[in-house]
Amino acid sequence: MMKKNTISTKDYDSTDLNNPFLSELFALFRYRELARQMISRSIKTRYKRSFLGVIWTMLNPLLTMIVLTLVFSALFRFQIEHYPVYILSGLLVWNFFSSSTSLAMGEMLWSGDLLKRIYLPKGIFVISTIGSGLVNMGLSLVPLILIMLVTKAPITPALIILPLSILILSFFAMGVGFFLSTAVIYFQDIMPIYEVILMIGMYASPIIYPIEIIPEKWIWVMHLNPIYYFLQCFRDPIFMGQFPSLKTLVISALIAVGTLLLGWFVFTQKVNEYAYRA
Repeated sequence: MMKKNTISTKDYDSTDLNNPFLSELFALFRYRELARQMISRSIKTRYKRSFLGVIWTMLNPLLTMIVLTLVFSALFRFQIEHYPVYILSGLLVWNFFSSSTSLAMGEMLWSGDLLKRIYLPKGIFVISTIGSGLVNMGLSLVPLILIMLVTKAPITPALIILPLSILILSFFAMGVGFFLSTAVIYFQDIMPIYEVILMIGMYASPIIYPIEIIPEKWIWVMHLNPIYYFLQCFRDPIFMGQFPSLKTLVISALIAVGTLLLGWFVFTQKVNEYAYRA
């Protein structure tokens, strides 16, 4: 009598066998070429029908700087040498952070139909928006350098640390982007709420005003604002002509890396639900 072979019908879920924190990271590495193409597509799409094209990326912060310089220097009479450099350097940091995190959230929400049809590592949308933001920030550095030359602001060897400052800022923005991308899948109302938070955050950070105008007893509140440290890392070599202090660099790096790791952890814990909820 032939013995019948029995096959277990137990279903195996691949998520039980893999650590999503690591598996999604490896998937991003495998799809790195796609991320590069998405960044390239985003840049081309942005300027495809624009009359000014890439020039607008440089003119936008420059025009904003001119308006804010005229308004704030006239109304509040800030006694800051090279004030245009001060305000423009702050705007570049803030514009990169606010636009990248907002777009990361939007890209995740709008990609729902695509995720239902094909497999993609979900984090690729956040990575591509940060990459696009870095390209735009690089272009925006051109008018900043021109303003430094025109106003005779100090140009020192401290500028060589700018790539590190930008890298630390991008890690922080990426971590926040992962948090927001997770939240928006479940609570779409977070997008308009985040716009209000960004508006408050801009005026709560020393972007257009010097920190010296804040009363001494409230300085500690400013030190609770993580953007303050990223501004210092970026501004010190540009505006002050000196390297950021080791303390500022360490605090910025710890905040950035900590936010990135925590944001990635939260993001990957819900990674298998995004296609169905987006």
